[in-house]
Amino acid sequence: MAATSGRGVRPERPLSPHLQIYTPLINMVMSILHRITGATLYVGSLLLALWLVAAASGPEQYDYVSSWFATWPGKIVLLGYTWVLMHHMMGGIRHLIWDSGHGYELRMIDLLSWGSLAASLTLTAIIWAFVALGGM
Repeated sequence: MAATSGRGVRPERPLSPHLQIYTPLINMVMSILHRITGATLYVGSLLLALWLVAAASGPEQYDYVSSWFATWPGKIVLLGYTWVLMHHMMGGIRHLIWDSGHGYELRMIDLLSWGSLAASLTLTAIIWAFVALGGM
């Protein structure tokens, strides 16, 4: 007969949920993405600073750095940076709404979470369509 109490015996406890059995909710995914986009903005901001320093350094340096961004990998980086910036901004607006004490109903939490994702993708598409059409 096994001991059920006493020193060194672990009581039967339920396991904590883990990724294999726990379904992530949209607001959890958006929270994780908000943190990831915030960290990614540091790298993108360094690239932006590099571009600005090159612009201030003269036409040869500016042309050199701009030629990086004119390649397909460079354009993908710029597209990604645009989406990261838009997504982080939309997440900030979502948090601002929550900080004001509004939007805590489950339906509204889901709506704001899906809405921030849709808005970030839409704004990115609008910005890149504007760029593709030649800007102003």
